[in-house]
Amino acid sequence: MNIKRNIIFTLESRKKDGVPIVENVPVRMRVIYMSKRIEFTTGYRIDVDKWDADKQRVKNGCTNKLKQSASDINSKLNKYETQIHDIFKEYELKEIMPTPDQIKEAFNNKQKEREVEKQKFPFYKMFDEFVKERGAKNDWTVSTYEKFSSVKNHLLSFDKGVEFNDWDESKLTEYVNFLRNKKGMRNSTIDNQLDFLRWFLRWGMEKEYNQNRAFETFKPKLKMTQKKVIFLTWSELNQLREYQIPETKKYLERVRDVFLFQCYTGLRYSDVYNLKKSDVKNNHIEVTTIKTADSLTIELNNYSRAILDKYKNIHFENNKALPVISNQKMNNYLKELGEFAGINEPIRETFYKGNARIDEVFPKYELLGTHAGRRTFICNALAMGIPAQVVMSWSGHSDYKSMKPYIAVADDDKREAMKLWDKKESDETDKILEKLKELDKEQLAELLKKLK
Repeated sequence: MNIKRNIIFTLESRKKDGVPIVENVPVRMRVIYMSKRIEFTTGYRIDVDKWDADKQRVKNGCTNKLKQSASDINSKLNKYETQIHDIFKEYELKEIMPTPDQIKEAFNNKQKEREVEKQKFPFYKMFDEFVKERGAKNDWTVSTYEKFSSVKNHLLSFDKGVEFNDWDESKLTEYVNFLRNKKGMRNSTIDNQLDFLRWFLRWGMEKEYNQNRAFETFKPKLKMTQKKVIFLTWSELNQLREYQIPETKKYLERVRDVFLFQCYTGLRYSDVYNLKKSDVKNNHIEVTTIKTADSLTIELNNYSRAILDKYKNIHFENNKALPVISNQKMNNYLKELGEFAGINEPIRETFYKGNARIDEVFPKYELLGTHAGRRTFICNALAMGIPAQVVMSWSGHSDYKSMKPYIAVADDDKREAMKLWDKKESDETDKILEKLKELDKEQLAELLKKLK
């Protein structure tokens, strides 16, 4: 059985003193089938000039007096239309021709069911439950909690009334557009935000709060480039280490020492922050990493040992080995230190916003952060020819996939280093030729005899 039907969204015709009302006009849903007509209120209002009569939707970018956006209103209208079609399909399967009252009652029941579902498993309350449960189970760091707090804020800005089962392909696409157009995010950042959302929705599926699986197959086309590995070359590392910090900037000395220690050991910020004096042994340090809980033994070299010795008789809170300040402050100070030390090689960063490719050039010091210390250690160690598996035993990387970006950088550095041998050979050849020019014919003939 197939019931032909037509679902129309239109603005209610109203007049005041014979003049059509054009502001804050109710949006109506009209269902026509078998010469029957049913009128529904949608609960939304919009100005006439913000309504697209051909598409039967609110014009993109518009809002109503309640600050409800076009995307929110249109998304709800799409749901109403889908619900009406679902109701008719149920009657078609039963081969029953429904009455207008039956259609209206079934539609109202669906709204009540959704309201009950919303109250039973409110999206944002469940989000907080997810963060609490997963955070405790996986022993999240402070930075991970901060990331999910940011995710929640973005979701609230997007739609305060969103429900679990709202996340169909249309809603997910709206969210991508919101993050790009309203939040100004790069494609790579949007991709990260979607991964966080998928994690939460997948958890909701496990808890049976969510029946909508659209997020599992939603793969928007987001052009991305591989993130550039920012690190200091050996020359820059020495330049930073030997820079004479002015008396007025002495607060940068401890920041430099901590950063250099990262550069000579490969420790993450969280691990150098957590390093205790008791972790320091005669010739090595013993660390259980915060991020991955790996137990690492990292041998000390002359540089890392000298930094530890500098602070071994100074007491720090919680028996810390080094004077580590907050990550944010340290990142800010590193940029300042890098600028003073002349770490200003131009670095081009390429990224995408939508389909727009954006190229920006920064002096290297603007891109410095604590993680550059770990990258500096890994890249320089590989460039020196230290086997990757040895470097991995220090850094805690468990597979070559995560090391590939570093290995690629190290290969480039090794190629550049090899050119120095070519240059040296060329220099020696030039010197020999200059010497030959100084010889007269008799001396040259004598030299040729000896070579034979």
